Amino acid sequence: MFVLVNLKAYPADPVAVAEAAAAVAESSGVDIAVAPQAADVARVVDTGAETWAQHVSPVDYGSHTGSTLAESVAANGAVGTLINHSERRLKLADIDAALEAADRADLETVVCANNPEQIAAAAALGPDAVAVEPPELIGTGTPVSQADPDIVEDAVAAAEAVDPSIDVYCGAGISTGEDLVAAQDLGADGVLLASGVAKADDPKAALEDLVSQR
Repeated sequence: MFVLVNLKAYPADPVAVAEAAAAVAESSGVDIAVAPQAADVARVVDTGAETWAQHVSPVDYGSHTGSTLAESVAANGAVGTLINHSERRLKLADIDAALEAADRADLETVVCANNPEQIAAAAALGPDAVAVEPPELIGTGTPVSQADPDIVEDAVAAAEAVDPSIDVYCGAGISTGEDLVAAQDLGADGVLLASGVAKADDPKAALEDLVSQR
């Protein structure tokens, strides 16, 4: 299972969370990555934690003030990026262009979507992985694997029908080891989570609990 911790713009210490992620990844053998703010990518990379960007812009080099250039993210040590998170929605053409940008920079990609139908559309664009995250469950502490298990199974089936090589992750409300096991049982290859770690008093303990029952 792949675990991606999105720090969003929470007031978390990105270095402390990344150090915890690196330690738990090493002790558990679980692939754990951290997605900090763009300005913190290099600092998180320096901890040894696998580092992802929260977003890359659908642009190439040029006059794009305020954009997150994929090549810059990669040059600072990130190995992958989220695209189309529910809090950073893109038009379909821009998702495609962001995937092209990530490909130029040799970044792995996860395209987020709300439901199985959108998962199928995202998979058709050729990312490395897709992630189903019903936006109404994000940050609630109620995992999608419990609230609506069918959406996870249907998302897995939708992606497989397009391209069986594309991994499927699930997010929204993931925070415990039981949540991770439930996601795996429903066919997911990984999970996305944020507040369960970023807002935890002890991020390392939260991550240890997350991987304890895998």
